[in-house]
Amino acid sequence: MEFFRIRRDIPFMERALIFNVISFVTFLAAVFFLMHRGLHLSVEFTGGTVVEVQYPQAAQLEPVRATMTRLGYADAQVQNFGTSRDVLIRLPLKQGLTSAQQSDQVMTALKTQDPQVSLQRVEFVGPQVGKELVTNGLAALACVVIGIVIYLSFRFEWKYAVAGIIANLHDMVIILGFFAYFQWEFSLSVLAAILAVLGYSVNESVVIFDRIRETFRKQRKMTVMEVVDHAITSTMSRTIITHGCTEMMVLSMFFFGGPTLHYFALALTVGILFGIYSSVFVAAALAMWFGVKREDLVKDKKDKFDPNDPNAGAQV
Repeated sequence: MEFFRIRRDIPFMERALIFNVISFVTFLAAVFFLMHRGLHLSVEFTGGTVVEVQYPQAAQLEPVRATMTRLGYADAQVQNFGTSRDVLIRLPLKQGLTSAQQSDQVMTALKTQDPQVSLQRVEFVGPQVGKELVTNGLAALACVVIGIVIYLSFRFEWKYAVAGIIANLHDMVIILGFFAYFQWEFSLSVLAAILAVLGYSVNESVVIFDRIRETFRKQRKMTVMEVVDHAITSTMSRTIITHGCTEMMVLSMFFFGGPTLHYFALALTVGILFGIYSSVFVAAALAMWFGVKREDLVKDKKDKFDPNDPNAGAQV
């Protein structure tokens, strides 16, 4: 389905070098902020206290968050758990206080608002658990990267695999750079968003690569740059429809999903925008600069003529 069709190919590759220089500078800036500021890790990674409370009626989360802020837990995570009456509170480690003392402090403050609130459970999340989550998260990212390389190598050719994985790593590092620069909280939900962005970005790259292969088959007189420009231009309608619908859903989570989904939706928003950008100006441009040609994607079915072969020229 197409809402519109662009009749003349847009010369994207004429400006590819400029955009890739911008991408490289942005990438270096993201690495700089990651090294010097680091990520603002959530309780799942750093350890802390998990308190589950229950209200007799549907709980109002904003007053609970305000109470946690007054107690000195500005980074506390407050969300519904199971039902609208159950509230899960994740508190960061506080020097000089045990988990029991933290939970008593929280319950005393909450009971001043609603005496009927009851404590369901208290758990301590140690730093060792957080270290395991970091290790498992990095392992998950590595598996995704390796899987993408293998898939693109089988689907297309190694030049496309290398270009695609560089574009995906470009997106991932820039998202992390945003979180490091603004010190947004990095939680397990944000990690899940980054993994989703990797798959989303490689899907866009595959669509463009597939159209490049199709154009090589149909247009034998086009140069490589013209083929890439035609492939990108011919997929623009699909890109606008697909990513526009996805962004509407993600932005609805961002504006109406509350604090629980805030950073998850934020990571998806940044990732989708840079995923579109990298698929066009990073992945496609790198594939062109790596020297991709028609013979890499389209195998010539014509046999070479041999005058000594009696079956030369015959169709199989």
